[in-house]
Amino acid sequence: MPSLRTLATYSFTCNVGPVDRVVRLLLGIAMVLAGVVVVDNPGIRVAAGVVGVAIGLTGLVSRCGIYYLLGVSSRSREAR
Repeated sequence: MPSLRTLATYSFTCNVGPVDRVVRLLLGIAMVLAGVVVVDNPGIRVAAGVVGVAIGLTGLVSRCGIYYLLGVSSRSREAR
């Protein structure tokens, strides 16, 4: 388990691979669009937007905090 100091720096290495990255970006965009266009309930609209932005950002920066905490990576061994 990483220390709190390590978590606070957010300086962990890239742990999102190229396929995972594209999927996250597309899913994030789809969720934001669904929240804006499809959903009528304001609470669900905001939730879909926030989750979509969070997923999209993890794809954009190639870093996932949950992967980091679990010690998982979808990048190939050569890319690490």
